[in-house]
Amino acid sequence: MASHYEAPIRKPLVLGDKGYHDVTVDIAAPVEGKANKQWWIVFTIALVAFLWGLGCIIYTISTGIGVWGLNRTVNWAWDITNFVWWVGIGHAGTLISAVLLLFRQKWRMAINRSAEAMTIFSVVQAGLFPIIHMGRPWLGYWVLPIPNQFGSLWVNFNSPLLWDVFAISTYLSVSLVFWWTGLLPDFAMIRDRAVKPFQKKIYSLLSFGWTGRAKDWQRFEEVSLVLAGLATPLVLSVHTIVSFDFATSVIPGWHTTIFPPYFVAGAIFSGFAMVQTLLIIMRKVCNLEAYITVQHIELMNIVIMITGSIVGCAYITELFIAWYSGVEYEQYAFLNRATGPYWWAYWSMMTCNVFSPQFMWFKKLRTSIMFSFFISIVVNIGMWFERFVIIVTSLHRDYLPSSWTMFSPTFVDIGIFIGTIGFFFVLFLLYSRTFPVIAQAEVKSILKSSGERYKKLRDAGKPLYEMPAKGKSKKVAKEAPVEETKEVDEKQVSTLLDALGTFDADKDTPDDLKKVKGIGPQMEQTLNQIGIFTFAQVSKMTQKEYDLLDSITGSFPGRAQRDDWAGQAKKLNDKK
Repeated sequence: MASHYEAPIRKPLVLGDKGYHDVTVDIAAPVEGKANKQWWIVFTIALVAFLWGLGCIIYTISTGIGVWGLNRTVNWAWDITNFVWWVGIGHAGTLISAVLLLFRQKWRMAINRSAEAMTIFSVVQAGLFPIIHMGRPWLGYWVLPIPNQFGSLWVNFNSPLLWDVFAISTYLSVSLVFWWTGLLPDFAMIRDRAVKPFQKKIYSLLSFGWTGRAKDWQRFEEVSLVLAGLATPLVLSVHTIVSFDFATSVIPGWHTTIFPPYFVAGAIFSGFAMVQTLLIIMRKVCNLEAYITVQHIELMNIVIMITGSIVGCAYITELFIAWYSGVEYEQYAFLNRATGPYWWAYWSMMTCNVFSPQFMWFKKLRTSIMFSFFISIVVNIGMWFERFVIIVTSLHRDYLPSSWTMFSPTFVDIGIFIGTIGFFFVLFLLYSRTFPVIAQAEVKSILKSSGERYKKLRDAGKPLYEMPAKGKSKKVAKEAPVEETKEVDEKQVSTLLDALGTFDADKDTPDDLKKVKGIGPQMEQTLNQIGIFTFAQVSKMTQKEYDLLDSITGSFPGRAQRDDWAGQAKKLNDKK
């Protein structure tokens, strides 16, 4: 049995004829290249939403939370709904990183990095709401058990609200360390490819001196496993503690022991849906279809389907226990959810969370990119309604009919929520431009077992490595550029030379192009075959000429621009 054996029934997780260098180039491209038009459009929209939300937050803090739609009966509503929703979204990152790592699931390799980033950014959004809800956020440090000058002022360790502070801060800390540890090899890769000194220095600091030695990798594996072991209980504990905010009360609809597993399943459900939304967008925008494949999307959909079914089971169990308890207040709380003034929110929740994921039983639908994208958005809308239904419908009609009331969000409520969505996407878009969005080192570790190129070699009975025959390598190296340049489009070559200028052998002297970093003997010969012989010609290259050269040569796309051939050639030409 080969060391990289994988059952033939398995589908490849890396598509196309991808080698190790191809993985590096493809994953580094979004960081090294310039942002496209679509990125700027989405970033501008997200930034506007964030600034609107920031304005609403400043208005709330300066005026008071009376500008929200809260009242004496419904004193938790829109803000706590958003808090629980964001914490839930942050669950998938730790699950993919820690639990699937411990189970050695290969399909997590391409999606774990962005899922971890999503976790951190969503927990940041979640943390904003309790701080704002305090009314005096500058006194937020009072929730910490630190000595103070107020005598008897001390935190209440019996309160689940305090448990929330510790659970979420621990969750954020461990997730951040886990994320950063995984990024070290990728930061080092960007550092080694960087051309600009400032960029190289920044990524040198971020990579913490990573050199890729065997000792580095050994420590990397050990730390990853230890962090995975520490983080796994957090997957269960964080949303369990969030559920205690409600389950430890005596309010009908809240006081139930099913909340902890129900909340955890719902958090994984909504978290995977958000990961699905982001990855489907990112695979298209960043041209990562070869790494985030239909196989990944299908497996994510299966998790969404299973957790959606668990959530549906929890809904039915809640209804049954309310009926079986014989407590009329509990029975009315659930009847009011389904038939009361907020019936539309309840049935939106049921439709989005219980019925829509059941379409994933059909392989044709769960392997459809557009349908998966639609369902992922529907699920997150449904999970927001779930939190709204649990909080608002349980509060707005309590034991005293005289205090019954309705809740309606104000423009400030809505503005802050939209602002956090904008803030989340601003952070995620900036992350996609500065950090590698896929863990290239981990993808390379499964390339031989799950890459399409190596699977084909293995299925054909060919060796995964093939050394060139002795004495033939140089001949091939010399002949390849000639053969390649014969096949190139003459029109492209003509366009390129019109921009760079032509070389006159009678008047001009050819330069040693190998002095330009990134141009070796083979590439120099290829450039000569095209008609490029001097530093002056290379120095005239712009984005358009770089693209033309890449399409003509077909080798190492983006290399010329990344190594700044034009800038190097200009300096060399000036020294002549």
